Amino acid sequence: MKKIGIIGTGSYLPEKVMTNHDIEKFLDTSDEWIYTRTGIKERRIADKSAAASDLARSACQRAMETAGVKSDDIDLIILATITPDTHCPAGANWLEAKLDCRKAVSFDVTAACSGFIFALHLADKLIRCGTNRVALVCASEIMTRTVNWQERESCILWGDGAGAVVLTETETGHQVVSTHIHTDGAAGDTLLMPGGGSLTTPISYESVDKKLHFLKMIEANKSFKVAVGRFAEAAEEAAASGGYAMKDIDVIIPHQANIRIIQGMAKKLQVPMAKVYMTIERYGNISSATVPIALDEAVRNGTIVKGKRVVLTAFGGGLTWASSLIEW
Repeated sequence: MKKIGIIGTGSYLPEKVMTNHDIEKFLDTSDEWIYTRTGIKERRIADKSAAASDLARSACQRAMETAGVKSDDIDLIILATITPDTHCPAGANWLEAKLDCRKAVSFDVTAACSGFIFALHLADKLIRCGTNRVALVCASEIMTRTVNWQERESCILWGDGAGAVVLTETETGHQVVSTHIHTDGAAGDTLLMPGGGSLTTPISYESVDKKLHFLKMIEANKSFKVAVGRFAEAAEEAAASGGYAMKDIDVIIPHQANIRIIQGMAKKLQVPMAKVYMTIERYGNISSATVPIALDEAVRNGTIVKGKRVVLTAFGGGLTWASSLIEW
């Protein structure tokens, strides 16, 4: 069987920081209220002139530099995003042009917060079957442009950023042992952006007045319970694929949704929080981009080194949940 490995990681976070104290200035809330409920202290905000493909380009360039590959080496680009530059063409198409990857085929994956692992799953399978050779898998989101800044419960959660990996067949890279993806479309209305699709096209004054073009969270308490269960279930599935129990896993990188969800997952898995890599306090929830950003950061700061067993796990709108086991 082919060995598919990650040979480079990269990430990009905008320079502008919005703290909870900044939000206090225009919203009836406080740093304490936000932090105790979400675990978030600050988040990054993309420049007004930047698109998702711009953030993705920076993350991809860093991953390519680490991997030692050039634009002409890439023959597949998959971009996970729910905030593409445009609905048509795909965000990945803009990214392909900006990276000058003339030999690559590019397309988007839309799987909300699980998007990066969905994209990793597809790239892994396409390389294994021989269709592609070197893949650039990226997740990039500008979530702060999807929120209603007057909705206290939801606007405090989101941030902007991008993360990427280079994937190829290799004997020496960090082996992707398995990937697992799941969906439950019947429960997809718990996290949605009602406007902008064919259901409300064309965009009208009425749809704007009804705030249909903002991201909405419905039945948050119900979603919390489901998220904890799916996070844990996906993590266990990934560990088991390699013949491991959760106690054998060295680092767990979950989607950074909410500190309470992550703590609930750790409790359900009976693993110490010390094994769970966290970025939510500094970056907030960046949807599909949280997992690759955390992965790149953990690699660069030495949390993940050779020999470590790593589980990626995510849960998001759709509903979607996914996981991967990587032997570093």
